[in-house]
Amino acid sequence: MRLLLTGATGFIGSSFTANYEKQFDIEAFSFHNKLNELSINGIDAVVHLAALVHQMDGATVDAYHEVNVVKTIELAQKAKKAGVKQFIFMSSVKVYGEESNTPYTEDTPCHPKDPYGESKLEAENALLALQDENFKVSIIRTPVVYGEGVKANILRLITLTDNYNYLPFANIHNHRSMVYLENLTHLIAEILEQNQDGIFLANDDQPLSTSDLVADIAKALNKRNVLFSSKLLNYCVRLIKPALYQRLFESLYIDNTITRNKLQLQNPYTTQEGIAKMVSWYKEKQR
Repeated sequence: MRLLLTGATGFIGSSFTANYEKQFDIEAFSFHNKLNELSINGIDAVVHLAALVHQMDGATVDAYHEVNVVKTIELAQKAKKAGVKQFIFMSSVKVYGEESNTPYTEDTPCHPKDPYGESKLEAENALLALQDENFKVSIIRTPVVYGEGVKANILRLITLTDNYNYLPFANIHNHRSMVYLENLTHLIAEILEQNQDGIFLANDDQPLSTSDLVADIAKALNKRNVLFSSKLLNYCVRLIKPALYQRLFESLYIDNTITRNKLQLQNPYTTQEGIAKMVSWYKEKQR
């Protein structure tokens, strides 16, 4: 199968290429290039990973719309016109909203709360409108993706756990869904091999609390950290960094039973195995 892969040098794309370049004939395309310079002749499927991703300091509404919607639809229209049979779009659980006291499923109504989530949902709807019997659209909604090469909050949490023996993350009983990088790339490969369309949720087998996540990272680091609770620190974080507070102390989790049943999917790695592989990468990077 011949694939066109956007975002090939990114966090997910580089892992997919490394793991599946022998299984698929992968042709990379940078979204920094102009689409009118792209030839899609002979491509069987497009795996579209490139995006303007969610950032803590944000980006403009217009920027999210231009990259995540306008250019995505231009690529899909060009692919459909060229006879491509399948278009896989990497979306986000942020199309649902920001937090959940009950798990999101593939069928949960979407109510995004920020321009990033809104742009992803708009792109999803426009792509699904292009679908017909000759052009299948597959949408993957992901929670936080972690693994080798991770950045942002997960990397900060590893660094904190590595450098400090006492951490204020005890007794946090939230539920946060995550997906290990190679579980996600396995899902992409299964959708391609099975030629499936529809909405798919990527997820590890079980959600974790922030306390459990820190404990698993510490175990992989061979650290004996002491966790404690700090109501004052929690209050300050909630006041000054509400988005960070949300990620650390509130729940956002999913149930992807529909996806698992549809694909007969089993994750290759447990969360603890994924964290161990990620921490091993981190240790190597520190040398």
